[in-house]
This record gives sequence, structure tokens and C-alpha cells, in this order.
Amino acid sequence: MFRGRVAGFLGAASVVAITAAMSGVAVAETAEAAADAAPGSQVGEIIVTATRRAERTIDVPVAVTAISGQKLDVLNSSGLDIRFLSGRTPSLVVESSFGRTFPRFYIRGLGNTDFDINSAQPVSVVYDDVALENPLLKSYPVFDLADVEVLRGPQGTLFGRNTPAGVVKIDSAKPSDTYGGYGSISWGTYNTVNAEGAVGGPLGGGFSARLSGMLQRRDGWVTNTDPVGKQDLEGYSDAAMRFQLAYKADDFDALLNLHGRVLHGTPRVFRAGIFQQGSNKFVPDFDVDKVALDGRLSQKVKSAGASLHLNYHLDGLGQLHSISSYEETNVTSDGDIDGGDNYVFPPLGLNNALFPVSTGGTSRPQEYSQELRFESEQFGKFRGQAGVYFFYSNLSYNELDFTTTGAIDGNVRHHDQSRNVGVFASGEYKATDALTVRAGLRYSDDHKKDLIFGDGILTGVTLPAQNKVNGSNLSGDISATYVVNPDMNVYARIATGYLGPAIQDRVNFFSVPTTAKQQTTTSGEAGIKTRLFDGRVRFDFDGYYFVTKDMQLTAVGGTFNSARLLNADKAIGAGLEMDIEAQPIDNLSLTLGASYNYTEIKDANISIAPCGSGVCTVNDPLNSDGNALIDGNRLPQAPRYVVNATARYAWPLASGDQIYVYTDWFYRSSINYFLYDASEFRGRYELQGGLRVGYQTQNGLEVAAFVRNITNQIRSESAIDFNNLTGMVNDPRTYGVALKKVF
Repeated sequence: MFRGRVAGFLGAASVVAITAAMSGVAVAETAEAAADAAPGSQVGEIIVTATRRAERTIDVPVAVTAISGQKLDVLNSSGLDIRFLSGRTPSLVVESSFGRTFPRFYIRGLGNTDFDINSAQPVSVVYDDVALENPLLKSYPVFDLADVEVLRGPQGTLFGRNTPAGVVKIDSAKPSDTYGGYGSISWGTYNTVNAEGAVGGPLGGGFSARLSGMLQRRDGWVTNTDPVGKQDLEGYSDAAMRFQLAYKADDFDALLNLHGRVLHGTPRVFRAGIFQQGSNKFVPDFDVDKVALDGRLSQKVKSAGASLHLNYHLDGLGQLHSISSYEETNVTSDGDIDGGDNYVFPPLGLNNALFPVSTGGTSRPQEYSQELRFESEQFGKFRGQAGVYFFYSNLSYNELDFTTTGAIDGNVRHHDQSRNVGVFASGEYKATDALTVRAGLRYSDDHKKDLIFGDGILTGVTLPAQNKVNGSNLSGDISATYVVNPDMNVYARIATGYLGPAIQDRVNFFSVPTTAKQQTTTSGEAGIKTRLFDGRVRFDFDGYYFVTKDMQLTAVGGTFNSARLLNADKAIGAGLEMDIEAQPIDNLSLTLGASYNYTEIKDANISIAPCGSGVCTVNDPLNSDGNALIDGNRLPQAPRYVVNATARYAWPLASGDQIYVYTDWFYRSSINYFLYDASEFRGRYELQGGLRVGYQTQNGLEVAAFVRNITNQIRSESAIDFNNLTGMVNDPRTYGVALKKVF
């Protein structure tokens, strides 16, 4: 069945590619060149830093997609957080049960659904060359960006700490020796305001600077009908800033980056009983604008960070790079976990739960990292990179449990420490004029420990308690790129990735701490990157297969809303991905990205406790303990298909100004929320689109109107299987107007 689906997708992809190339109606999801191209121009050359060097994407033996320019502006029109990237590149999904503070990333199906603060994630977020490990730090707002790159597959040689699934690489716009900047503001539904701006330029004496900031706010648009907890929900005020000071001399340059954020709002709204029993459809009386919650609901974030980049040019040898960073955030979040205000058995129907549960706490992750990397010049047919990396995190957080009156009746505190040391080297050899071979190795050493103390609720262990795990690994990659002609390269790559051992230290409600040993991923990939029809069409296509041994899984939720770590024997994945970009006719830019991802858990002995209260319809076989056998299940949050597309058409005016129409769409097929398969917890397909109509002048002024989720499709994106059928949904349709000035 799997081979048939892959063959079918490959055939369909080939037909699409050939048809697109012949007709010129095709596209890829890349960058500003596609979105803002001048009339009659070719598709722009895409420059990426997927190998820590600036290179043309056609020369890089990695499946990578870049997004920048107007496309970033359009996708973020309605003040969304980093989750707006979900589905916007092949094989990428982003979701959260915390709202704007805890994004979870999945690439090619590999991710982690764990909702605990100390969870390890196999997708790395690298923001301005700094790897952010804690999920709370990965939520830093995206604004004033140069581009976003999504690197798919293990990137274990050159990036950060552990990257077995891929990297989301975010780069802000840097200071320059030319004075300039921009300001933009939009207003829309629910009094949504999305404002950002930047200004920068030379200061003299080799110095330049750039100051940028962002403000996003929205009124609460979900009415809480409960008389006790009555307040409007899903509103927020989110402000962030970044100051960069650069210095450049003949053989030395430096960049200081200071940034911070303040957020006030409410957490993600849990909606009790929204699924019909035996179905993944909403109950008939579900209303996206209303909910009934009687628990605590608040969320606050304060974060700050700094990084220092130092680059020394060693004449005739290469460059020495130093990246030092410190990141911290303080997040207080309280939520009504049961999602309702009416308590019955069985807990079925809208707003119904088995018993009330409100939890919360304050989390403060601190991360320090230091990288020293030497990048050589080209010596004949060879060039290389080598370096060392040090990472240390200090995480303090507590778990609060509240009574029905809002009093604290439990406070479990945690102090976690994590250290990682890496040594890496990578080389590139030009064997012939057409063939280039690259290879790299990285040795990683991990140590983690935690201390649990305080007062718990029905704790499964005696406090205080301590846990420790250690791990090490040698990962690497080897690839070859062959130049068929100046406009076509083919490549093949084998890479391994590593995720260090993990600790799950939940102790409330009979939970006991668990650990998982390290997991390793081996991936093979091959693809083609080409430009056709005098540069009017760009087409990238790749296929991959991976095996993850000792797959770390987290069994979340269930009767006691617990989280338990375990290792499956292995998980496999395979798929096909493509990016197409085209300028088929003057003034028309099109992009198309698509992926097929097959994942499967392979462990005949592994079992998971299914939903609490027995309200869901479990489709897996059960063992004698009533647990679901998940051998053969797909990984959670891993859709088979992800498709995205954009189209921009402009009408040039005699004055040099233009009127344009821009539309963007993404589709993802159905997903499982959990490791086990239940009818209610299968997310239905999601299709969302947007439209923007604007007027641009020659002097950098733009006025536009936009609509997001144009079809007003409401889908559940994740769920809680605590003791009822609770889900979380996407935002409804929003629309508004925008003004931008570039100077």
C-alpha cells in the first residue's frame, strides 16, 4: 500500500512538474524574488545559509525552502505568531496547546507532542544563528526578517545541539551602511493590530545599527459564558524589540544583538465536549465564539536575550567565527484543563467534564551557548569548517494545582540542568568540474539532571526526588552534487541525527518520573534542483527514507492527564517533496510546494493508555490491561499530504506604480493527535486561504486590504484526552486593512 501511494504521488508530481514546466504555470515556495519580481523578470536566485555559508540553493545538497519578502508580510497579516509557518513549506507542521508561548514543530512527521516545559524537541529553531532549545524560547516573535529557511532531514553536523528532524532557521534583517527602514501597521477583525517597523544605517567609524520593534494585539473574541469565570478569551498584547550594533573593519567584524519581549493574554482555549462520540466532527451546538470555563485563565511572558557575533578574517586561511548567546524567558500560564464548567458522568456533550481541573505555574528557562567555528578559504579543490559548541541550560518551573475556588492546593517545583558539548568538522571536495562531495562529523555529549521538590497532589513518589541521564553520539553526513548542466543539479545525501536522552518529571496524580534513552535517525535523500525556460521556472524535487531507532515517544493525557516517556523499537518514514516557482508571463508570480510523508511506529510490544473515562472510540487492538497497541500507527501530527500555493498578479500603471492581487493557500490532510488511534482524535483535513489586494507606489508606499481564512473553515488542530472530548481550534476568518512605507 505504501509503495503504491509513493508511486502514485511520484507520478502525480511528475505530471505536475512537466505540465507546469511546459505551460509555465508553476511555482515554489521561496522568497521575495517570487513575490515581488519585476514585470517580465526571471525567478530570482535563492541564496541560503543551509551549510553555514551563503550559497545558491541549487548548489546545496539539502532539501531546503526559503520564505521572505512580501510572502512573509502576507502570511502574518492578521497578527499570528510563529505558528503561521505551519503548512507553508513542504513537510512542516507547527501546533501548540499553550497558544503563543509554546510552539511544537514537526518536520517529515518527526516531532514531540509533549506539553511539559522540559520536553526535548527533534526540530531545532535557530534564530540569528543561535539554537533555541526550550519550547518557550522558540516562541520569540518573528519580525523585521531577512528570511526564513526550513531545512528538512537531519542537520547534525553544523547546527546547534541536536537536529535529527530538521532546522527552522530565522534570520533578522541586519544593519547596513545605507540609511533606511520601514514602518507598517494593519488593523482588522477583533481590533487586531499588527504594527512593526525598523530604522537603521551607518553611525561612522565602521559602526552601523538597526532598531526594530513589533506590537501585536487583539481583543478577546471568545465569550466565556460561565458566570464565575466570565471574561473574553483569546485576546493578547504582544510587544517585542531588537537592537543590533555592527562594526566592520578590514579583517574583523562584530554584531551585537539585544532583544526582549512582553506578552499579556490568555492561554489556548480548551473546549470540552466539542467532538461527537464516535466521530471527529463537532457536536451540533458547537459555537467557535463561545466557551464555558470556570477555572483560572491568564498568561504573561517577559523575555530577554543577547548574542555577540565576532568574525576574524585570517588572510590566506579563512575566517574564525565566535557566537556567544544568553536567552531567558519568564512565563506564567494558568489554564482550565478540563475545558468546561459542567461535571457529569459520562462526560459527553459541549462544556461537560468529569471533574474540574485548573493548573498553572511559572517557568524560567535560561540558556547559554558558545560556538567557535573556523571556515577555511578555498584551497585548490577543498574547503572546510570545524569547531566546538557548548550549551548549558538552567530551567526552574513549578506545577500549581487550584481548587474550585481558585486556592492553591499543590505546588511541585522543579530545577533542571542540561549540558551539551559538541565537536564538529565538515569538508567539501570538488572531485571534478561537475562533481562535488561533502562530508561531516559531529561528536555530542549530553548530561541532564533534575530535582523535584515541594507539595504535590496524590504524588506517585516521595519528594524530594532526583533523576539523571547521560548520552553521547557520533553523527554525520555525506553527500554528492553533480552538475548536469549550468541550470540543473542532482544530489544524494545520507545523514544521521541524534536526540539526547530525556527526563519526564511529572509526579502529580500518581505519575512517576520516567526517562528515555537517546534516539538516533539515519536518513537517505536524493533530489534534483533545476531552472528551466531561461530562468522563468525553478523546480526542486526530492525523495527520502529514514529510520529512527529507540524512538522517544510521550504518552500524554489519559485518566490522570499524565505524561510518560518511553522508547519504541523504531519508527520509519518516507516521502516525496517538491518546490516549484515560476514567472510564466509578465507580472504573474506563482509558487507551489507539496509533500507526501509516510510514518509508521514499529514495535509489537509497545502499548499506551487510551483516553480517560472511556469516552473515545479506540480503533487499535487492546491488551489485557486495556492499553492500546500502537504498532503500525502513524506518528502524531504527521499528515500524509501538505500542499501550499501562492499567486501574485500586478497591473503596472503609467506612473510606475502598480495594483496587485495576492492569494495564498495551504492544505494538510488528516492527522492523529495522539499515539493511539481514536475516531474522535483524528484531526480532519484543513484547507485555508488568504487574499490581499493592494496599491504600491514607486516611493515605497503600500496600501492594502486583506482577508485570512477566507473560507472561514474551523478545524480542531489538537486535543486533550484527559477525561472528556476536549479540542482546540484554529482562528476564524479575519479581515482588515494595512499600510506600509519603506524608506
